[in-house]
Amino acid sequence: MSPGAGTRLLPLAASLVLICAASQAAAQQSADGSIEGTPFQDRIIDPAKLAALPPDDAEAYDPEGLPRSISAEAIVSASQVGEDDFLETGLGFDGLWETERHGALSLDATVFHSNRGRDGNSRTLGLATLWQRGLAFDGGWNADNGLGVLNTGLPSLLAGQYRFFLPSAPFVGASTAWRQSPAGTELMASAGRSGVFSGSRLVGFDSAQGHVASAAAQWQWAPGWTSAVAVLGTGGQIVPDEFGGSLFQEGSTDALLAGTGWETTDRGVRVYAQASRSVSGDAGGAWADAWRRIGRYDLRYGVFHLEPGLAWGTTPINNDAQGAYVRASYQHARWSWNASLDSIRSISGTTFDGLYGNVYARYQGRANLGYGGSLGVRDSDGGTDYSTRLFADRRTGLGLSRLQFDYADGNLRGRDWQLSLDQDIPLKQGQRLSMTAAYGSISYGDLPATETVSLSAYGGLDLGQRLSLDGNVRVSRAAGAEAHRTTDANLSLNWRISSRWWLSTTVYASEGQRRSPFALDPLAPPDPLLDLPRNRSLFLSLRYDRQSGSSQAVLGGQRGAAHGSVAGSVFLDENGDGSRAASEQPAANVTVLLDGLYAVRTDSQGEFEFPRVATGSHELTVVPDNLPLPWFLDERAGRKTVTVAVRDVARVDIGAKRER
Repeated sequence: MSPGAGTRLLPLAASLVLICAASQAAAQQSADGSIEGTPFQDRIIDPAKLAALPPDDAEAYDPEGLPRSISAEAIVSASQVGEDDFLETGLGFDGLWETERHGALSLDATVFHSNRGRDGNSRTLGLATLWQRGLAFDGGWNADNGLGVLNTGLPSLLAGQYRFFLPSAPFVGASTAWRQSPAGTELMASAGRSGVFSGSRLVGFDSAQGHVASAAAQWQWAPGWTSAVAVLGTGGQIVPDEFGGSLFQEGSTDALLAGTGWETTDRGVRVYAQASRSVSGDAGGAWADAWRRIGRYDLRYGVFHLEPGLAWGTTPINNDAQGAYVRASYQHARWSWNASLDSIRSISGTTFDGLYGNVYARYQGRANLGYGGSLGVRDSDGGTDYSTRLFADRRTGLGLSRLQFDYADGNLRGRDWQLSLDQDIPLKQGQRLSMTAAYGSISYGDLPATETVSLSAYGGLDLGQRLSLDGNVRVSRAAGAEAHRTTDANLSLNWRISSRWWLSTTVYASEGQRRSPFALDPLAPPDPLLDLPRNRSLFLSLRYDRQSGSSQAVLGGQRGAAHGSVAGSVFLDENGDGSRAASEQPAANVTVLLDGLYAVRTDSQGEFEFPRVATGSHELTVVPDNLPLPWFLDERAGRKTVTVAVRDVARVDIGAKRER
């Protein structure tokens, strides 16, 4: 067998490993009655017959003092992107130290050296971020201070917008944010040099000859009334490249954003105004959002006017559009639905003009059966496009199943359809597995239809007490006018050598990725087809973890509080249902905050974890600093409330959205 054939068979073999392991785990659960519901039998365990516990290899654990931890990692990676070969070697470090008087201190740092095989170019990159969070002062003030590679921030009134997303700007420098509770006053400032994130397994920051400076303030000036203002100046712009990544281009942007909002328990209105000066010229914009809650009904509506060339920071935003929108939703124990209508007009007359409407409904017929569908229609001078979806969810002893049918048609696209089956398999605590099978017909331009079949698997399985397998695999094969082979695999084998040492191997392979034809963007025609270059990588990691501090001190609680843990993932929610399917991709290197104090970044699988979290309610906040365009997180998706139980793992999957 040739080496190339072995590489092509790797994702298929990995899929079989995940599927066989899931089948074995499900069979074991059926055998012991955990799923089939056999009568309960009380069993008495004789302590004298129990085997002795293995020796604890953490004798050096220090229970004195406040919680503190360090994690060091050495990584070697070999990658092939198209015809280019890359070799990266580096080190990563994470540290946390809670103090009684100076808040929580954390450090995140990486440094790596990259060699490019074809032209022999080499360079050394890295990043380091030092945070001080929860620094308390008199009068209810708390401060968060950062130094290193950061992202600009916005006060809650400006960041929590419903209709439009304003991205942050990455930079290397310093930032500070002060908040007063319960007054709601917020003060922010940051300054540094702009750049872009780079690297594969170890992420570095490639600074450019540009600057970033921002300042913002928010205050409550009357009962229910809040105002905020922010200014942002950047040198350089980040634009998408031809491979779905990003490029840094020269050019400066200065922007001003102001907003005022009035809210009560059941209604509210917010008004925003923005002005910018960039290489595209001077531009302004204004928009207003209002909402009303009547029983189980939520109503949102607004207007907007965004001049051509309107900019915010280093990343493009919506512009050259004016119009209005209305949203309505209803939530009940059995019925839930929402509907929306957008009227959009191009100010310059060169972009989209038309209407965009969307309707979604779901009915819970029985406790274990729900079904529904959606319809999206976009009408413009170029014609009418629509996409529809029908689905049914059923929960059985084998887990949660979703049968889904997608169909899209119109003048700007071909006639596309796809039938898919998602299956979440119930496994024991700490393990998860979902699989997706799909078959469909997709048209590319004026060519005849191409039939496509795909298989996907995503999850994590224990292969022993110290060995685990995590990852996702997606394989697609097409026959017809545009026959292609798509492979996407990201698998990690983790070996716990001891309580503090971990050895991990990650294999990543991607070839022939293409767009989903069933997502309608209300502001643009269909995305062009992208045949991304072949990307193969092998990572080897040796990690050391050490935790110290009082075992009774937990994140987000007092000494002696009961605790569990919080784990989850950030992913690209392709079908918009809020649940992570096997075919949906992870969002790597995204920052997640717990109660605004403790920060972690997602790994290559999009996974994150907070150990030893106090029981009760906590807030998770996702900072969309490294999400690929055009994905975004709105206020509802980017902030999640999670309830932690004693000795339990509270899992939360957070899906990024794109305009539909």
